[in-house]
Amino acid sequence: MRLAQHMAVAAKDVRADCIEAGEFPELAQRYRVMAVPKVVINDRVEFEGALPEREFLQAILRAVGDGPEPAA
Repeated sequence: MRLAQHMAVAAKDVRADCIEAGEFPELAQRYRVMAVPKVVINDRVEFEGALPEREFLQAILRAVGDGPEPAA
């Protein structure tokens, strides 16, 4: 979350929201939260667990259509 918040401060087109799954069970169910952190970007790319900064940025680029698809 910290990295997402830093990106949101640095770029006006980025918004980062931190949601407590226990306080918003409907969102946790909607996004199938099984572990934390759960990151969902533009409802297109999602992952669980912390990623290194480079991989986090690649996920963002995939979500906005500017990055390569992950290898299968």
